[in-house]
Amino acid sequence: MPEFPVIYNEEARLAAVEQCGLMDSPSDARFDRITRLAAFMTSTPMAVVSLVGAQRQWFKSRHGLEAREISREWAFCNYTLVDQALFTVEDASRDPRFAQSPMVQGSPHLRFYAGVPLSDEQGHRVGVLCVMDTVPRHLTNLQRHALRDLGNLAADALVTAALAVAAARIAAAASDLSG
Repeated sequence: MPEFPVIYNEEARLAAVEQCGLMDSPSDARFDRITRLAAFMTSTPMAVVSLVGAQRQWFKSRHGLEAREISREWAFCNYTLVDQALFTVEDASRDPRFAQSPMVQGSPHLRFYAGVPLSDEQGHRVGVLCVMDTVPRHLTNLQRHALRDLGNLAADALVTAALAVAAARIAAAASDLSG
């Protein structure tokens, strides 16, 4: 059993992540715009759109962060997936759930985290839009609303991208049958 929280429908959620076909996919300007806007709107130096798989959290887009993925064991986003709404950690170094995380103890020395879950068309929480900072902080009500709205845009972009992947798979299969 993992030491991080898992959502009640974890098996279906993981199947949805796999089905969307976006893990390890090329960068996409739509998501890059969202992460830049999220960082700007919340005055934070880091933002990511991530997909959360069984063992890792992979960043579809990242702003201000070098890593492309982290072990799910240390992902703050596990809590966001369970929360359903905006999940915040104002000072991770003082939060027993996160204080020993390599992301807190070492680079990038996270202190602040806020994230919103990203759902597919069936309502499975496949990923997260989150913002992070190296200093403790809190979001204003306006920033909280902006992050939720940007999360809705990111979820819409995930659905659109997943549909494009599905259409490409169907076209390739049809080509194989006719060729």
